[in-house]
Amino acid sequence: PMRLLHTSDWHVGKAIRGRSRAQEHQAVLAEIAGIAEREAVDLVIVAGDLFDTSTPTAESERIVYRALLDLAAGGRPVIVVAGNHDSAPRLQAVAPLSEASGIRVASAISPADGGGAVELAVGGEVAQVALLPFPSQRYVVTADLLLSGDAADAHAAYADRVVRIVRTLTDRFRADTVNLVVAHLMVMGGAMGGGERGAHTVFDYWVPATAFPPAAQYVALGHLHRAQQLAGPAPLHYCGSPLQLDFGETANDPVVNVVDVRPGAPARVRPVALTAGRRLRTLRGALADVIARATDVGTVSDDHVRIVLDEPARAGLADEVRAQVPNAV
Repeated sequence: PMRLLHTSDWHVGKAIRGRSRAQEHQAVLAEIAGIAEREAVDLVIVAGDLFDTSTPTAESERIVYRALLDLAAGGRPVIVVAGNHDSAPRLQAVAPLSEASGIRVASAISPADGGGAVELAVGGEVAQVALLPFPSQRYVVTADLLLSGDAADAHAAYADRVVRIVRTLTDRFRADTVNLVVAHLMVMGGAMGGGERGAHTVFDYWVPATAFPPAAQYVALGHLHRAQQLAGPAPLHYCGSPLQLDFGETANDPVVNVVDVRPGAPARVRPVALTAGRRLRTLRGALADVIARATDVGTVSDDHVRIVLDEPARAGLADEVRAQVPNAV
Protein backbone atom coordinates (compact mmCIF):
# COMPACT_ATOMS: atom_id res chain seq x y z
CA PRO A 1 0.00 0.00 0.00
CA MET A 2 0.88 3.67 -0.24
CA ARG A 3 1.88 5.24 3.07
CA LEU A 4 1.24 8.93 3.67
CA LEU A 5 1.77 11.34 6.55
CA HIS A 6 -0.89 13.96 7.28
CA THR A 7 -0.01 17.12 9.22
CA SER A 8 -1.58 20.58 9.35
CA ASP A 9 -2.07 23.85 11.21
CA TRP A 10 1.56 24.51 12.11
CA HIS A 11 0.89 28.23 12.74
CA VAL A 12 4.58 29.07 12.70
CA GLY A 13 5.06 32.55 14.14
CA LYS A 14 2.42 32.08 16.82
CA ALA A 15 3.65 33.42 20.17
CA ILE A 16 2.27 32.66 23.61
CA ARG A 17 1.57 35.88 25.51
CA GLY A 18 4.43 37.59 23.65
CA ARG A 19 6.94 34.76 24.08
CA SER A 20 8.37 33.30 20.90
CA ARG A 21 7.76 29.62 20.21
CA ALA A 22 10.14 29.49 17.26
CA GLN A 23 12.39 26.92 18.93
CA GLU A 24 9.41 24.69 19.73
CA HIS A 25 8.21 24.92 16.15
CA GLN A 26 11.65 24.02 14.85
CA ALA A 27 11.81 21.05 17.20
CA VAL A 28 8.35 19.65 16.47
CA LEU A 29 8.69 20.08 12.70
CA ALA A 30 12.03 18.27 12.87
CA GLU A 31 10.23 15.56 14.86
CA ILE A 32 7.62 15.25 12.09
CA ALA A 33 10.36 14.97 9.45
CA GLY A 34 11.95 12.25 11.56
CA ILE A 35 8.63 10.37 11.71
CA ALA A 36 8.30 10.61 7.92
CA GLU A 37 11.77 9.11 7.56
CA ARG A 38 11.33 6.44 10.23
CA GLU A 39 7.93 5.36 8.90
CA ALA A 40 9.23 5.40 5.29
CA VAL A 41 6.21 7.38 4.11
CA ASP A 42 5.70 7.79 0.37
CA LEU A 43 3.84 11.10 0.49
CA VAL A 44 3.49 14.01 2.93
CA ILE A 45 0.33 16.12 3.10
CA VAL A 46 0.28 19.53 4.82
CA ALA A 47 -3.35 20.64 5.02
CA GLY A 48 -2.94 24.39 5.47
CA ASP A 49 -2.10 27.13 7.96
CA LEU A 50 1.65 26.70 7.76
CA PHE A 51 1.97 30.26 9.04
CA ASP A 52 0.06 32.08 11.77
CA THR A 53 -0.21 35.28 9.75
CA SER A 54 -0.37 36.26 6.08
CA THR A 55 2.69 38.50 6.64
CA PRO A 56 5.15 36.10 8.33
CA THR A 57 8.56 37.18 9.53
CA ALA A 58 11.72 36.03 7.80
CA GLU A 59 12.35 33.72 10.78
CA SER A 60 8.94 32.07 10.30
CA GLU A 61 9.52 31.63 6.58
CA ARG A 62 12.91 30.08 7.25
CA ILE A 63 11.38 27.58 9.72
CA VAL A 64 8.53 26.60 7.36
CA TYR A 65 10.62 26.23 4.21
CA ARG A 66 13.33 24.31 6.04
CA ALA A 67 10.66 21.94 7.39
CA LEU A 68 9.16 21.42 3.93
CA LEU A 69 12.59 20.65 2.47
CA ASP A 70 13.26 18.19 5.30
CA LEU A 71 9.91 16.48 4.62
CA ALA A 72 10.79 16.27 0.91
CA ALA A 73 14.22 14.73 1.60
CA GLY A 74 15.16 11.83 -0.62
CA GLY A 75 12.68 12.81 -3.33
CA ARG A 76 9.55 12.28 -1.23
CA PRO A 77 6.66 14.32 -2.70
CA VAL A 78 5.03 16.89 -0.43
CA ILE A 79 1.58 18.39 -1.10
CA VAL A 80 0.56 21.66 0.56
CA VAL A 81 -2.73 23.56 0.45
CA ALA A 82 -3.08 27.12 1.72
CA GLY A 83 -5.09 27.76 4.88
CA ASN A 84 -7.02 30.85 5.93
CA HIS A 85 -3.98 32.18 7.83
CA ASP A 86 -1.65 31.75 4.85
CA SER A 87 -1.06 34.32 2.11
CA ALA A 88 -1.95 32.71 -1.21
CA PRO A 89 0.12 35.23 -3.23
CA ARG A 90 3.21 34.67 -1.06
CA LEU A 91 2.93 30.90 -1.40
CA GLN A 92 2.36 31.28 -5.13
CA ALA A 93 5.46 33.47 -5.42
CA VAL A 94 7.74 30.67 -4.18
CA ALA A 95 5.84 27.89 -5.99
CA PRO A 96 8.47 27.53 -8.76
CA LEU A 97 11.19 26.96 -6.16
CA SER A 98 8.94 24.68 -4.12
CA GLU A 99 8.02 22.53 -7.11
CA ALA A 100 11.68 22.21 -8.11
CA SER A 101 12.17 20.62 -4.67
CA GLY A 102 9.24 18.20 -5.05
CA ILE A 103 6.84 20.35 -2.99
CA ARG A 104 3.51 21.02 -4.73
CA VAL A 105 1.73 24.08 -3.33
CA ALA A 106 -1.96 24.73 -4.05
CA SER A 107 -2.32 28.36 -3.02
CA ALA A 108 -5.77 28.98 -4.53
CA ILE A 109 -8.69 26.89 -5.78
CA SER A 110 -8.03 25.82 -9.37
CA PRO A 111 -9.84 23.73 -11.99
CA ALA A 112 -8.96 20.05 -11.97
CA ASP A 113 -6.90 20.38 -15.15
CA GLY A 114 -5.22 23.54 -13.86
CA GLY A 115 -3.63 22.08 -10.75
CA GLY A 116 -6.73 21.47 -8.64
CA ALA A 117 -6.36 17.71 -9.06
CA VAL A 118 -3.06 15.91 -9.43
CA GLU A 119 -2.03 12.36 -10.29
CA LEU A 120 0.98 10.89 -8.51
CA ALA A 121 2.73 7.55 -8.86
CA VAL A 122 4.18 6.77 -5.41
CA GLY A 123 4.55 3.73 -3.21
CA GLY A 124 3.78 1.39 -6.07
CA GLU A 125 0.33 2.94 -6.47
CA VAL A 126 -1.24 5.72 -8.53
CA ALA A 127 -2.94 8.41 -6.45
CA GLN A 128 -5.58 10.89 -7.55
CA VAL A 129 -5.41 13.88 -5.19
CA ALA A 130 -8.01 16.67 -5.07
CA LEU A 131 -6.64 19.93 -3.61
CA LEU A 132 -8.92 22.41 -1.85
CA PRO A 133 -7.20 25.41 -0.25
CA PHE A 134 -9.33 27.42 2.17
CA PRO A 135 -12.43 28.60 0.28
CA SER A 136 -13.18 32.04 1.66
CA GLN A 137 -16.76 33.23 1.70
CA ARG A 138 -15.73 36.23 -0.39
CA TYR A 139 -14.58 33.80 -3.08
CA VAL A 140 -17.46 31.38 -2.84
CA VAL A 141 -20.52 33.54 -2.26
CA THR A 142 -21.30 36.27 -4.73
CA ALA A 143 -21.35 39.83 -3.47
CA ASP A 144 -24.97 40.44 -4.36
CA LEU A 145 -26.08 37.45 -2.27
CA LEU A 146 -24.02 38.61 0.69
CA LEU A 147 -25.48 42.09 0.41
CA SER A 148 -29.10 41.23 -0.36
CA GLY A 149 -29.69 37.75 1.04
CA ASP A 150 -30.13 36.76 4.65
CA ALA A 151 -27.55 34.73 6.57
CA ALA A 152 -29.28 31.43 5.88
CA ASP A 153 -29.21 32.11 2.13
CA ALA A 154 -25.54 33.01 2.28
CA HIS A 155 -24.66 29.85 4.17
CA ALA A 156 -26.62 27.61 1.82
CA ALA A 157 -24.90 29.22 -1.17
CA TYR A 158 -21.46 28.75 0.42
CA ALA A 159 -22.03 25.09 1.31
CA ASP A 160 -23.61 24.30 -2.07
CA ARG A 161 -20.78 25.97 -3.96
CA VAL A 162 -18.10 24.11 -1.97
CA VAL A 163 -19.93 20.82 -2.56
CA ARG A 164 -19.90 21.50 -6.30
CA ILE A 165 -16.19 22.37 -6.21
CA VAL A 166 -15.37 19.13 -4.36
CA ARG A 167 -17.48 17.15 -6.82
CA THR A 168 -15.60 18.67 -9.75
CA LEU A 169 -12.15 18.12 -8.23
CA THR A 170 -12.91 14.47 -7.35
CA ASP A 171 -14.35 13.60 -10.74
CA ARG A 172 -11.17 11.72 -11.71
CA PHE A 173 -11.33 9.25 -8.84
CA ARG A 174 -11.23 5.65 -10.10
CA ALA A 175 -11.59 2.21 -8.61
CA ASP A 176 -7.97 1.32 -9.43
CA THR A 177 -6.38 4.45 -7.90
CA VAL A 178 -5.74 5.72 -4.37
CA ASN A 179 -8.25 8.56 -4.03
CA LEU A 180 -7.33 11.40 -1.66
CA VAL A 181 -8.73 14.82 -0.79
CA VAL A 182 -6.64 17.53 0.89
CA ALA A 183 -8.81 20.39 2.17
CA HIS A 184 -8.58 23.27 4.62
CA LEU A 185 -12.11 23.99 5.77
CA MET A 186 -14.72 23.59 8.48
CA VAL A 187 -16.73 20.37 8.19
CA MET A 188 -20.01 20.08 10.08
CA GLY A 189 -19.64 18.05 13.25
CA GLY A 190 -16.01 18.95 13.95
CA ALA A 191 -14.99 19.94 17.48
CA MET A 192 -12.92 23.08 17.69
CA GLY A 193 -9.59 22.85 19.48
CA GLY A 194 -9.79 26.31 21.01
CA GLY A 195 -7.36 28.40 19.01
CA GLU A 196 -8.99 28.63 15.59
CA ARG A 197 -9.91 31.99 14.13
CA GLY A 198 -13.52 32.47 15.19
CA ALA A 199 -14.73 34.23 12.04
CA HIS A 200 -13.83 31.20 9.95
CA THR A 201 -15.43 28.57 12.18
CA VAL A 202 -18.91 30.04 12.55
CA PHE A 203 -21.82 28.42 10.76
CA ASP A 204 -21.43 30.57 7.64
CA TYR A 205 -18.27 28.62 6.86
CA TRP A 206 -19.37 25.06 7.60
CA VAL A 207 -19.81 22.47 4.89
CA PRO A 208 -21.53 19.09 5.31
CA ALA A 209 -19.56 15.86 5.60
CA THR A 210 -21.61 14.64 2.64
CA ALA A 211 -19.59 17.02 0.44
CA PHE A 212 -17.01 14.25 0.09
CA PRO A 213 -17.67 11.26 -2.17
CA PRO A 214 -17.62 7.65 -0.93
CA ALA A 215 -14.87 7.00 -3.50
CA ALA A 216 -12.46 9.08 -1.38
CA GLN A 217 -10.39 6.71 0.73
CA TYR A 218 -8.90 9.42 2.96
CA VAL A 219 -9.84 13.07 3.37
CA ALA A 220 -6.93 15.00 4.95
CA LEU A 221 -8.44 18.03 6.64
CA GLY A 222 -6.91 21.13 8.15
CA HIS A 223 -8.41 24.07 10.09
CA LEU A 224 -9.44 22.50 13.41
CA HIS A 225 -6.64 22.13 15.94
CA ARG A 226 -7.87 18.97 17.68
CA ALA A 227 -7.18 15.58 16.08
CA GLN A 228 -10.47 13.85 15.29
CA GLN A 229 -12.34 11.67 12.82
CA LEU A 230 -15.75 12.78 11.57
CA ALA A 231 -18.64 10.60 10.46
CA GLY A 232 -19.30 10.80 6.75
CA PRO A 233 -19.41 8.90 3.46
CA ALA A 234 -15.59 8.88 3.37
CA PRO A 235 -12.90 8.70 6.12
CA LEU A 236 -12.68 12.36 7.26
CA HIS A 237 -9.70 13.20 9.49
CA TYR A 238 -8.41 16.36 11.11
CA CYS A 239 -4.90 15.65 12.38
CA GLY A 240 -4.80 18.83 14.49
CA SER A 241 -1.91 21.15 15.33
CA PRO A 242 1.54 19.85 16.27
CA LEU A 243 1.62 22.21 19.28
CA GLN A 244 -0.94 23.33 21.83
CA LEU A 245 -1.26 26.87 20.48
CA ASP A 246 -3.19 28.66 23.22
CA PHE A 247 -4.78 27.97 26.59
CA GLY A 248 -8.02 26.85 24.97
CA GLU A 249 -6.13 23.83 23.63
CA THR A 250 -4.79 22.27 26.83
CA ALA A 251 -6.85 19.11 26.23
CA ASN A 252 -5.34 18.57 22.77
CA ASP A 253 -2.78 15.78 22.36
CA PRO A 254 -0.69 16.68 19.27
CA VAL A 255 -0.26 13.96 16.65
CA VAL A 256 0.38 13.36 12.99
CA ASN A 257 -1.55 10.69 11.10
CA VAL A 258 0.32 7.92 9.30
CA VAL A 259 -2.04 6.36 6.76
CA ASP A 260 -1.72 3.16 4.73
CA VAL A 261 -4.05 2.98 1.74
CA ARG A 262 -4.43 0.93 -1.42
CA PRO A 263 -7.03 1.08 -4.20
CA GLY A 264 -10.46 -0.26 -3.30
CA ALA A 265 -9.73 -0.73 0.40
CA PRO A 266 -10.39 1.38 3.51
CA ALA A 267 -7.44 3.45 4.71
CA ARG A 268 -5.67 2.31 7.89
CA VAL A 269 -5.01 5.39 10.03
CA ARG A 270 -2.49 5.43 12.87
CA PRO A 271 -1.94 8.58 14.98
CA VAL A 272 1.68 9.11 16.02
CA ALA A 273 2.17 11.27 19.11
CA LEU A 274 4.31 14.41 18.97
CA THR A 275 6.31 15.27 22.08
CA ALA A 276 8.72 18.08 21.11
CA GLY A 277 6.43 20.99 22.06
CA ARG A 278 5.86 22.36 25.54
CA ARG A 279 2.39 21.79 26.98
CA LEU A 280 0.14 24.56 28.20
CA ARG A 281 -1.30 24.41 31.71
CA THR A 282 -3.54 26.62 33.85
CA LEU A 283 -3.11 26.74 37.64
CA ARG A 284 -5.77 28.32 39.85
CA GLY A 285 -5.88 29.07 43.56
CA ALA A 286 -4.32 31.14 46.30
CA LEU A 287 -0.80 32.48 45.71
CA ALA A 288 1.02 30.16 48.11
CA ASP A 289 -0.80 27.08 46.79
CA VAL A 290 -0.21 27.99 43.13
CA ILE A 291 3.49 28.66 43.70
CA ALA A 292 3.86 25.36 45.55
CA ARG A 293 2.29 23.45 42.64
CA ALA A 294 4.13 25.45 39.97
CA THR A 295 7.53 24.81 41.54
CA ASP A 296 6.86 21.08 41.86
CA VAL A 297 8.91 19.75 38.95
CA GLY A 298 6.64 16.73 38.66
CA THR A 299 3.60 18.96 38.16
CA VAL A 300 4.49 21.44 35.44
CA SER A 301 8.16 20.86 34.54
CA ASP A 302 8.74 22.94 31.40
CA ASP A 303 5.10 23.79 30.62
CA HIS A 304 3.91 27.25 29.66
CA VAL A 305 1.79 28.15 32.68
CA ARG A 306 -1.17 30.49 33.00
CA ILE A 307 -1.87 31.42 36.61
CA VAL A 308 -5.28 32.56 37.86
CA LEU A 309 -5.16 33.79 41.47
CA ASP A 310 -8.20 33.59 43.75
CA GLU A 311 -7.30 36.61 45.85
CA PRO A 312 -7.56 40.41 45.65
CA ALA A 313 -5.24 42.21 43.25
CA ARG A 314 -2.41 44.27 44.72
CA ALA A 315 0.60 46.13 43.45
CA GLY A 316 3.54 43.90 42.57
CA LEU A 317 1.54 40.66 42.64
CA ALA A 318 2.28 39.74 39.02
CA ASP A 319 6.00 40.43 39.48
CA GLU A 320 6.02 38.23 42.58
CA VAL A 321 4.45 35.37 40.66
CA ARG A 322 6.89 35.71 37.74
CA ALA A 323 9.85 35.75 40.11
CA GLN A 324 8.67 32.48 41.70
CA VAL A 325 7.44 30.84 38.46
CA PRO A 326 9.73 31.75 35.55
CA ASN A 327 7.66 29.76 33.02
CA ALA A 328 4.47 31.70 33.86
CA VAL A 329 3.19 33.57 30.83
